[in-house]
Amino acid sequence: MFKGVNPPKKFPPFVAYVIISRMKDYDLIIIGGGVVGVAIARQLSRYRIRIAILEKEAELSFGVSKSNSGIIHPGTQIAPGLLKGRLCVQGNLLMRKIARELGVDFKEVGELIVAFDEMEALRLKQIKSDAEKLGVPDLTIVDQAWLEKNEPNLSRKVFCALYAPSAGIISPYRLVYDMAENAASNGVQTHLNTKVTSILRIGRAQAGCWRLTTSSGDFAAKFIVNAAGLFADEISGMVGVRDFKIVPRKGEEFILDKKLKFLTNHLIFPIPARSSKGILMIKTADGNPMIGPNAHETSDKEDLSTTQTSLDEVLAAAKRLVPAVNGDDIIAYFAGLRPIAGEDFIIRREEAAPSFINVAGIQSPGLTASPAIAVMVEGLLRDCGLVLRLKLLFKRQRKASVHLFAVPLAKTKALIIKDAAYGDIVCRCEMVSAKEVRESIARGATTMDGIKFRTRAQGGRCHGSFCTTRLMKILAQETGKPITEITKRGKGSEIVKGQRETDHRPETIDQRPMTYG
Repeated sequence: MFKGVNPPKKFPPFVAYVIISRMKDYDLIIIGGGVVGVAIARQLSRYRIRIAILEKEAELSFGVSKSNSGIIHPGTQIAPGLLKGRLCVQGNLLMRKIARELGVDFKEVGELIVAFDEMEALRLKQIKSDAEKLGVPDLTIVDQAWLEKNEPNLSRKVFCALYAPSAGIISPYRLVYDMAENAASNGVQTHLNTKVTSILRIGRAQAGCWRLTTSSGDFAAKFIVNAAGLFADEISGMVGVRDFKIVPRKGEEFILDKKLKFLTNHLIFPIPARSSKGILMIKTADGNPMIGPNAHETSDKEDLSTTQTSLDEVLAAAKRLVPAVNGDDIIAYFAGLRPIAGEDFIIRREEAAPSFINVAGIQSPGLTASPAIAVMVEGLLRDCGLVLRLKLLFKRQRKASVHLFAVPLAKTKALIIKDAAYGDIVCRCEMVSAKEVRESIARGATTMDGIKFRTRAQGGRCHGSFCTTRLMKILAQETGKPITEITKRGKGSEIVKGQRETDHRPETIDQRPMTYG
């Protein structure tokens, strides 16, 4: 009866009512559980509407957001007149407020865009002028003497630099999880492993009533926000809007040992390239410096491979900025895909599909801009006719999670006295306790990567060689799953094979041999 992608058929009101009554029914459905989708959900959770997030992966942030550098950009290096520039500056300010409310580990470290000669110095002046028009505060061009004092490991060949103190760093994963947890406390429901396969309009066109067919059953919504990242063009096509195409731009990044935490004091950028902000030295909220990313377009939305060619390219560019960078200090490689749909963001209500909002092509600085994007989408939904009445009580804050790697020793001792599980260290490299692991599972981690992104366990130099088995046992015990169902990132990434089929009691896992597949 409902075969096809976007048939023009519209159903009479009574038939539409019967169809909707059999579905999971919401006022608003957000497709995509990355940083943008979750920011929109939290922003709108302050109103008396029924909201759901549909995410095709096993956990939130497992799409584009999982490969984010975690930089809160100030608004430099963006061409004048672009929407993403205005939203970046607004988002930079809003992110501080969100971080305070949710207890997220935001740090304002500042950025330096460096010039190696007088010609590049002229480019810096133009970048400074453009950024000041956007409203980026306190920009200064600093000389070699300033750089030697404040960034001693920077190449002595650097001629000068543009200093933007409002740049910061944050954990992109913990930001997503903390916003989602806060949104859930305000009534937002999240459906994981839920891939949208078709969207049909039912009932009268102006009613904006949609039927979504997914891998987890059918849903109904009055309004839809498409924040599907790399797949936003495919979702948009399901409602008949096909005027943009997402082209993945692949970037590879390389994580350095935490012992180099103080190799640089700021985020270090070169003069921006045509297609990206260039290969840079990145400080992170977790302490490990990163180098990268490069930028190469690809046709494969699933290609997260890393290559020796990219390593050589990134390492050479990083050493040009900071000669002390050494390939021997690299402890992990990863790749991410940026959803490119032109030079600017696409954020708009679709006249051809009433009550459908596209939020697509959200490349850098999408993380920074996400809270401002959420405010903009709120306004578009009002324009579409969504009635937004404030709740009498909006839970704005959440209790900050404990991370021993960020806790002073005196406080750690107090935590252990209060709960001995804080003294049971599971991950030695990152100083993660059994208490933190169990809390991450209670908060929603269902996979090994879910634990890693929330706690940093497995994120150190040994890559989980010491802690993987213990983490799997804890995850099995806390979820009641057999060890053979524990996965790295969802179905198809199971870690153990060869387990006996007849005995899966979690309490006896410690006595069983495990074979890794």
